[in-house]
Amino acid sequence: MFLKTDKIKKEWIDYNGHMNVAYYVYIFDKASDVILSTFKMAGDSAKNNNKSTFVVEMHTNYIQEVQSGDEVETHLTYIDHDKKRINYKLSMFHKEKKYLSATIEVLSLYVDLSQRKVVEFDSDRIKLMDDFIKKNSAKFSNENLVFSKKLKK
Repeated sequence: MFLKTDKIKKEWIDYNGHMNVAYYVYIFDKASDVILSTFKMAGDSAKNNNKSTFVVEMHTNYIQEVQSGDEVETHLTYIDHDKKRINYKLSMFHKEKKYLSATIEVLSLYVDLSQRKVVEFDSDRIKLMDDFIKKNSAKFSNENLVFSKKLKK
């Protein structure tokens, strides 16, 4: 499921002649905001409701390099949750050549920012996530997941 497109900037290229690992995480993080916004858990939620998600674990695979000027698309390829955690996987594809460049799997916790404490998802967020998963589950793959067993269902 497509989330966004980015163009690799010259300043993101390291001494090996390809995109530095930090910018893979940066692109994935910005794409995460797209999906988290769908569930009212991104920047607006942090500002208006004092609740957000904190990443607690990430697993990244670098498969094929991308270089300056390349365009990449980031796609959501898996998502699930329990009462306090959200687990999702994103994939980055070279836009023109269509090859898989990298993947990242993320485990995040829902946090009340006023207490800096993990809390359960609000019921409206649970409904948004459940409806989204039900509608899109056929598009997702649970292959090679690292964190899915950490969800407490």
